[in-house]
Amino acid sequence: MIEKIAGDSLKEYMSLFRGEATILIGSATCGRSAGAQKIEEIMRQRAAELSVDCRIIHTGCMGLCYAEPMVVIFNGDSRGYIYGPVNRKLAKRIIQEHLVEAGEAGPIGSVDIAFNGDSFEPVYTLEFMEGQSRRILRRCGLIDPENLGHYLATGGYRGLMRALEMEPDEVIEEIKGSGLRGRGGAGFPTWLKWSLCRQEASEVKYLICNADEGDPGAFMNRSLIEGDPHALLEGILIASYAVGAREAYIYCRAEYPLALERLRGAISDLRNLGLLGKDILGSGFDLDIKIKEGAGAFVCGEETALISSIEGKRGMPRTRPPFPTTRGLWGKPTVINNVETLAAVSMIMQHGADYFNSMGTPESRGTKTFSLVGDVRRTGLIEVPLGTTLREVIFDIGGGVVDGELKAVQIGGPSGGCLPAELIDTGIDYDSLTSAGAIMGSGGLVVLSDRTCMVELARYFLEFTQRESCGKCVPCRVGTRQMLMILNDIVEGSGRPEDPEILRDVAEGVRAASLCGLGQTSPNPVLTTLRYFEDEYRDHINGRCTAAACSELMHYIIDPEKCDGCMACIKTCPAEAIKGSRDEVHVIDQDECLKCGSCLDICKRDAVRRVPGAYPQENLFSRDY
Repeated sequence: MIEKIAGDSLKEYMSLFRGEATILIGSATCGRSAGAQKIEEIMRQRAAELSVDCRIIHTGCMGLCYAEPMVVIFNGDSRGYIYGPVNRKLAKRIIQEHLVEAGEAGPIGSVDIAFNGDSFEPVYTLEFMEGQSRRILRRCGLIDPENLGHYLATGGYRGLMRALEMEPDEVIEEIKGSGLRGRGGAGFPTWLKWSLCRQEASEVKYLICNADEGDPGAFMNRSLIEGDPHALLEGILIASYAVGAREAYIYCRAEYPLALERLRGAISDLRNLGLLGKDILGSGFDLDIKIKEGAGAFVCGEETALISSIEGKRGMPRTRPPFPTTRGLWGKPTVINNVETLAAVSMIMQHGADYFNSMGTPESRGTKTFSLVGDVRRTGLIEVPLGTTLREVIFDIGGGVVDGELKAVQIGGPSGGCLPAELIDTGIDYDSLTSAGAIMGSGGLVVLSDRTCMVELARYFLEFTQRESCGKCVPCRVGTRQMLMILNDIVEGSGRPEDPEILRDVAEGVRAASLCGLGQTSPNPVLTTLRYFEDEYRDHINGRCTAAACSELMHYIIDPEKCDGCMACIKTCPAEAIKGSRDEVHVIDQDECLKCGSCLDICKRDAVRRVPGAYPQENLFSRDY
């Protein structure tokens, strides 16, 4: 039955690229926040005015965050033209020039939909995509995530059907052969976690999908769920079959309403098709999937705290052992995998272990998704083979630093590490990053220019982890607070010469003695910035923020050679601290200046500059600054 439905679905999906035009509109959270719904309204209206027959399909995020809102136009063949960012004017031009006149309206790239047997392989002509290997994300942006038929048409649930024809131990061996390691941060071998749970004698076992993506700036899991929810659900079904679970939970934060909506719809579709519930596909395998909404506590990303939250308790970690595979949810053996890990499972079972392990390094197989953000020209969701260097990601995919020079890369989320520009040839894999002092984490990658203060960056991330600490263990509760107090003193200009060494000692203590992984990794931003940027700490203690970012350790000046006396800065200054007349050079009264930066933002002559160090009493316009 499934084969027939998949065949019919393939015909329906392929019809999108034949006959009348098809418009794919990125309608994930990122697209909607950029105005995709308004663009759809304009395009529908313009198509009606010009009597253009076209279908509009809502998709997930293709990953081009820098180009949102984004649309892809197919006009009778399998090549789609990518447009973005699409404003109102361009939306109308696309209908007129691309669909009516059969020309182009300035696309930024193209994508060819290719089927190689059962394999769905989109091929992109787009600089942002050409350095990637999109396997887990291959459907995102190119299918309707709310249409089960689109997933079936592109190879979906063939992995489940294959798994159900195998013994559970054979499925575990297939995952072992792939070399898949957990994509949630720790990198523990997936097959080993499954095997440990399967070996437990309990009649009741559970599987939990950790979708509690709490890292600032991370959106890999959300985008995958919004763009391809069935890839996750198929992975859950396969994993549950392999470990012997009959009940599975998806723990997803309530701040992801669209992801939750699409998950619920996908689960309902599975029930209606007989792929969820009792005796799935006549195999004797039963499974029910439930969704648990999290309240947004970062600590619930830690697996034992997550278990407590599902049980209705306060989300707090506990000591291990026993590990969840022995004693987990309600005291029963439990496997916890994150979203990307389970999506990789469905892909491996659809295409085989060799398809997955043909990429990556000997110790870090496959591909990994990252949210590429910060001071980079092309931000977005990317997927690259493990072992790809930071240089390739930043410059080949990201297009380089948007303003200034590359200074550092922060990788691994708030508990990750900061690596200097000198290490951008480091491969992105578990072992290389660990040896450099960072971690893979769930996949956050922040590019930092030379305008970034590394001390303030460490303070920012530590403030987050300190605020999110559950407070259960003393090293994390007290140690992170002590480090934050010292960092606050340093960025506010009251640091002491001994502070860097005290910071290092406290950080090492927190790392060694904290109860859970979140506490143990929380000092990473401090330790790596001390390791690679200790001179900046010393500069702060000596009264100078070299990046001119910390307000107490910098000041603003107006360059008399560039100021044309336009008075824009005078009008915008909330403290009336800028003096001068029209067509005359303006001057900032340093005693009145609030250092809000309004003058810098509004000056079109680039005459306002941030200067490291406190305001000197002499030589206001000295070129030695």
